[in-house]
Amino acid sequence: MLFVIGHLSLVIELDYLIVGHVTRDLIDGAFAVGGTVSYAARTARALGCRVGVVTSASPGLDLSHVLDGVLVTRFPAATTTAFRNIYTPDGRRQMLHSVAETLVPEMVPPNWRAAIVHLGPVARECDPALVNAFDDTFVGLTPQGWMRSWDQAGRVSCCQWEGAGELLAYAGAVVLSEEDVAGDRALMAQYAARARLLVVTQGAAGCTVYTAGRSRHFPAPAAHEVDPTGAGDIFAAAFFVSLQRQGDPWRAARFANCVAACSVTRPGLSGTPSPEEIARCRRTLGK
Repeated sequence: MLFVIGHLSLVIELDYLIVGHVTRDLIDGAFAVGGTVSYAARTARALGCRVGVVTSASPGLDLSHVLDGVLVTRFPAATTTAFRNIYTPDGRRQMLHSVAETLVPEMVPPNWRAAIVHLGPVARECDPALVNAFDDTFVGLTPQGWMRSWDQAGRVSCCQWEGAGELLAYAGAVVLSEEDVAGDRALMAQYAARARLLVVTQGAAGCTVYTAGRSRHFPAPAAHEVDPTGAGDIFAAAFFVSLQRQGDPWRAARFANCVAACSVTRPGLSGTPSPEEIARCRRTLGK
């Protein structure tokens, strides 16, 4: 069931809070609900977390099935953030058609407490001040939405991440993709030097983890790819939860690789993991 929580006095204890826009994604002529929020929240639920979402979308967008069992604070907007995704042999191309309201610290219910806060902007919607809004809380970033710009026609391209240094230094962990930095290895190294922990996902090739001056590559399990949409968001949620619970970034990377590899075998949100897949990945790692 979907709950919409206002500013109540009762403290709500969450395992996982994610802030960002749900989206309407146009793929092959059909709209589907998407966005980092949707994929990460569903993954955290499969991991047994009590999950909260802060987002903005038009009142007509039905989230009851997509975010079943998730506590949601939704701020109304004239429109929902909408993307058109086009997958080519050279990578994904995106068009941005509309953007909902900016999300600021005051929008997070003051009675919500979370063990993990995940800031997941997709279209510059998260105010960077959110990074400093949670005392003594693990903050994970998937900053792709701060690394995008778009022209008047809505064509999305990579851009400089403004304020990256401060945000990288503050966050407990940052997950981004090679696509987010257009494969710029010098920029990856620059980010790695500033971050406590940086993970660069590399699609079917797996991921590379940078922390404490060290780096390690972790190959992903082989999988028959049907749809890669959301795989990075699923990876991030699995990584953040594993890291926060066990404190081992190497193990978290292996676990997140396994969970994300399962996700690409099914289209859209149906690729978010089941509890059975989570259990299988844990067994594979020898829990």
